[in-house]
Amino acid sequence: MGKRKLLFLLAISIAVFALSQCKKDQVVYRDDNGTVQPPPGPQPTPYSLSIPPGFPAPYIPADNPLTVEGVELGRFLFYDKRLSKDLSMSCGSCHMQQVAFSDREVRSFGIHGQQTRRHSMPLFNLAWQENFFWDGRVISLEEQALQPVTDQIELDNDWPTVVARLEADSVYPEMFEKAFGSGPITKENAARAIAQFERSIVSANSEFDQVVRLKNKADFDDPGASRAWQFFNSETGGDCFHCHGSAETAFLMGAFGRDLQFLNNGLDTPEDQLDDKGREEVTGNINDRAKFKVASVRNSFFSAPFMHDGSIPDLDSLVEFYNFGGHITPTIDPNMKAAGVGRNWTPQQKQDLIKLLEAFTDYEFLQKPEYANPFE
Repeated sequence: MGKRKLLFLLAISIAVFALSQCKKDQVVYRDDNGTVQPPPGPQPTPYSLSIPPGFPAPYIPADNPLTVEGVELGRFLFYDKRLSKDLSMSCGSCHMQQVAFSDREVRSFGIHGQQTRRHSMPLFNLAWQENFFWDGRVISLEEQALQPVTDQIELDNDWPTVVARLEADSVYPEMFEKAFGSGPITKENAARAIAQFERSIVSANSEFDQVVRLKNKADFDDPGASRAWQFFNSETGGDCFHCHGSAETAFLMGAFGRDLQFLNNGLDTPEDQLDDKGREEVTGNINDRAKFKVASVRNSFFSAPFMHDGSIPDLDSLVEFYNFGGHITPTIDPNMKAAGVGRNWTPQQKQDLIKLLEAFTDYEFLQKPEYANPFE
């Protein structure tokens, strides 16, 4: 009897152990093809990105689709000063909506009052971009979003500290769960959310769009802008369209595709190029020296100063630089045909170009509540 009792108790123990391992969180859900699926329950709401007519398909990574909850979480994180070491700055401190998500500094300042190496880039239409930063050193917004937090000049923080702050907050754990499901808050999901918000920022409602892209207006309100548009697209006139043309850049009016991502516009002398080698620092190729990402002319009426180093303070100076033609260096773009010679534009042609640049302003984008700081 003793042996039977021992076997019975052993069987009971095995059964109890087996039952203890059958936890709900270990259930794996699969579809008819055997593919693992998310567990049943509330799922994030797909975000409908408004793709302007004439724009190409955006680049949305399969592992980070846009959702209403993810975009909203990203907006909060973008403007949250808890991402910085001393709680004094956020991403939005150097990327302000009213100046096209750039700032007014020649080169931005970090939390310690130190100047960053380059001017902060305007942020819009990033869902159509393939490389990020002036030199294109990262190829995803998710990777880009991680870097300013740990940059010693910018926010000078570490991600474990940021995550701990977010976990201790009364709102963020629920926001992360709604956006990415149950589980701990991670730096990867924080970066994914910021990237979603940045991809949601679209600028395509300027007077230029009404006249040229949508053809809802017969012409620009200002005759100078109308004259400048013809000048802008003329080989013998402004000759701006190679890098900023509507057809050439799919209405992005700046960097588009692999061929028009990075160019040397003759801004720097050979000596200055040694201080910042641009794209060469990423590729190691001397033929990429002084090449930087081509900025869009959209919203340039509000996004001064210009260029990667913020060395051009205003639109008058910007137009005058291109009238000057740029410095001749080995990697200067062939389209800078007036380098070392100048274009000899008339005062009227210069003023007309400024009127056209004003017509590229998207006032709705500059004031849209969905892009604004949720803490204000």
